[in-house]
Amino acid sequence: MTISTSAARSAAAANPLASVDALIESLASVGYIASRRIATALYMAVNLQKPILVEGSAGVGKTELALSTARLLSLPLIRMQCYEGLDESKALYEWKYGKQLLYTQILKDRMGETLAEAKTMDAAMERLHGMGDMFFSEPFLEPRPLMRALREDDGCVLLIDEIDKSDEAFEAFLLEVLSAYQVSIPELGVIAAKTPPFVFLTSNNVRDLGDALKRRCLHLHIPLPDAALEERIVATRVPDIETTLTRELVAFVQTLRSLELRKAPSISETVDWARALVLLHAESLDPALVRDTLNVILKFEQDIDAVEPQIVELLQRRPG
Repeated sequence: MTISTSAARSAAAANPLASVDALIESLASVGYIASRRIATALYMAVNLQKPILVEGSAGVGKTELALSTARLLSLPLIRMQCYEGLDESKALYEWKYGKQLLYTQILKDRMGETLAEAKTMDAAMERLHGMGDMFFSEPFLEPRPLMRALREDDGCVLLIDEIDKSDEAFEAFLLEVLSAYQVSIPELGVIAAKTPPFVFLTSNNVRDLGDALKRRCLHLHIPLPDAALEERIVATRVPDIETTLTRELVAFVQTLRSLELRKAPSISETVDWARALVLLHAESLDPALVRDTLNVILKFEQDIDAVEPQIVELLQRRPG
């Protein structure tokens, strides 16, 4: 049973994670218009302390969901952008080699005196190992996004963006972090999170992800929105736009998505177009205005060439 809007707002104000309805209202208060499916998945992920894998085409609001959750919960956002070749040193930690070298030069004389006092080669090696441990300690450690997230005592939102662009080896490396919220560092031992971060992984489906990764996550697919939801999103993101213009531009974008285009407009393009039309003081769509601003919503010249001759017809057509 769905509670009333006023009751949902009261619950959201008291505790944004009290229920799915409260979460929908709370997300709207920070500018994210969530469908019930999105809010339900997020509600379960947060309360079950499970990572959430958010999939969908580019521009549907996957990254924005993580950003909005961080704003809603007043938590720091730590973002790790994935790419081919990303490895442990860029994601977890690396040693400050420059600082180590500088300190080695500064302490060179002292190290020489210490080694000179050693009576045997074994004693010298033992002292040398002790110095090595000193240089591979916390003061010489450079934490990267994963370690920073685990070290946030009060928790954070960890966004692992476009995980599908990373290699399978890196995906396997993430399994310990996603299952136990800890990492193992040879020189320091196990570092475990005092407060587990809320983890979002996003994917544009560039490649299939492994079963082991998916088992550790709740899955959420964000599709392109229907017209009613898209109108709400535009109204929230572009509050200065007229209702009539919002309805017209959303209808046109929805119609474009029914065509065979190389890249159909996403929500982000719809919002950008709305902002452009407000900037141009548009009150309604006409063929000339659409033609002049078509490059805002279509990103490939071949798509623009295919749509331009049909603009008048498409403006008269209604989606569905």
